[in-house]
Amino acid sequence: MKHAYRVPLREVLKVDALAGTTVLAGSRGLDRVVTRLNVMEVPDIVEWVRPHALLVTSGYPLVDLDAHDDERHSRFVDLVRRLDELDVAALGIKVGRFLADVPDEVLEFADRRGFPILGLAPHAAFDDLLEEVHVRLTDVQADVLHRTDALHAALEGLVLEGAGLQDVASRIADVLGIGVLITSIDGREKVGALDDRMRQALHDAELFDPTGRFRVERPRLQPMDLGDGQVLVQSIVAGSSDLARLVAYHPTRKIAQDDLNALQRASTVAALLVTQQQALNAVESKYRGDFLRDVLAGRAGDVEHVLDHASTLGWRIDFPAIVVTAELDPPGERQERPPARVRRSWQERFFAAWEQVLGGYVPMAPTADFSEEVVTIVPAPESLRDDPEAAVAALRELVARLVRAVAGDRGGGRRPFSVGTSRLVHGVEGFPDAYQQARRATEVGRRFTGGSSTFHFDDLGVHRLIGLIPDRSELTGFAQDVLGELNDETPDAEELRETLRVLLENNLNVAEASRVQFVHYNTMRYRIGKLEQILGPFTGDANLRLNLAVALQVREIKR
Repeated sequence: MKHAYRVPLREVLKVDALAGTTVLAGSRGLDRVVTRLNVMEVPDIVEWVRPHALLVTSGYPLVDLDAHDDERHSRFVDLVRRLDELDVAALGIKVGRFLADVPDEVLEFADRRGFPILGLAPHAAFDDLLEEVHVRLTDVQADVLHRTDALHAALEGLVLEGAGLQDVASRIADVLGIGVLITSIDGREKVGALDDRMRQALHDAELFDPTGRFRVERPRLQPMDLGDGQVLVQSIVAGSSDLARLVAYHPTRKIAQDDLNALQRASTVAALLVTQQQALNAVESKYRGDFLRDVLAGRAGDVEHVLDHASTLGWRIDFPAIVVTAELDPPGERQERPPARVRRSWQERFFAAWEQVLGGYVPMAPTADFSEEVVTIVPAPESLRDDPEAAVAALRELVARLVRAVAGDRGGGRRPFSVGTSRLVHGVEGFPDAYQQARRATEVGRRFTGGSSTFHFDDLGVHRLIGLIPDRSELTGFAQDVLGELNDETPDAEELRETLRVLLENNLNVAEASRVQFVHYNTMRYRIGKLEQILGPFTGDANLRLNLAVALQVREIKR
């Protein structure tokens, strides 16, 4: 019997020769593996017992361990301890003839260790038990092999018939009697075979984040108990490529080792389909990306041709719309730059998540992977197309929801990214300018926030001009020249900078600035006097106020 095909103790207890058996202690261990049966004939059985054995005894060898001079039954307890350490499945005892009962101290210890102690029926015959347990183990092994081979043959047949991942997931679920999800490596569901009850149980256990991503990192290293059931995650790999995750769930029992072996074989078939789909997607993605590049560069042809060709790609371009660009944030200055292969895998994962989430919000919206960025054309809601102001507000809210859903809870290896949006576009001819606006918003937003930002072109203001200056030392020098000692990183300088910012935002309204900062009017007048001593007469010089406002904005750039 190979340990790969394991039979839990609870299954062995169903044989006829164990009829009338009671579990005296250690019921938590009924899922322990049984691979053989052994009869205890001598007290020093520990030297001869093997792991995963169901050890049975008439009770006679235990009589000396139940001596009256050992009130705490330490030798009996020690026997149970050593059997447990040797991974013995259980100890079955005929209670009554030789051993009146099992001491409470022994039962309590077995309960704490989860080591099953069984009370065998007085009429149990060990020769019948040996035969029936052997037959039971053989039957289970044969059943496991049959199920595994049947699953593999069924999956091979599905692949040869051209079936997809959904068919594979459904067949795995049917054959093994478990719930199945196939997700991306960061948990975005590709296909699933879960009933409503299973899916709700996983939601209640918070294994789905609020955006719908399955938290594959939680049961990643080992199976996760969930009530009476269990969840495990099996990697789907091909060679050195990590392709996807296969999630298995049973709500009422642990997932057996033979199920895991079958899932490993099934993941090989799934890897073939995922690899095949990725190859097809790569070709289609390049073709779609080339066309969208032409549209955004203004060289895709006349309006009618653009709209017709987009339709053949499964896209629909409606107006007004905005262009959205999204880029993964680069590693920080102290982080090592990853190899190109790793960066490409990040980008592919990001685009897959973006495309999947976008499809749930705006089906048929044009989107493509431009190698270093993801670009999308998002139309305004049909009901708001005659109201530009409302359309812009709705599109901003849509982009915010899209970003939240793609980012998820940053689990599963999700990388941070920044997003930029353009102004409203009312025709195909407006796409080139809109694309540049979205890219500018992404770039400027990252420079001013350090990453993980969403910026809209219309909100950039003076940041648009500041962001055009590539030399950061020039910007730093400008801020130092204009602000002087207010540019220092001291508590006093920080307090005065905040006062200056509030004054400028309130058009030098001293009373309003005092209210915003929760200070007395005279205190604010004192601070203004101090600021003018450092900066000059900014209250009467509009040009100086402009320079100060720009210098404060420059300081927002992340160094």
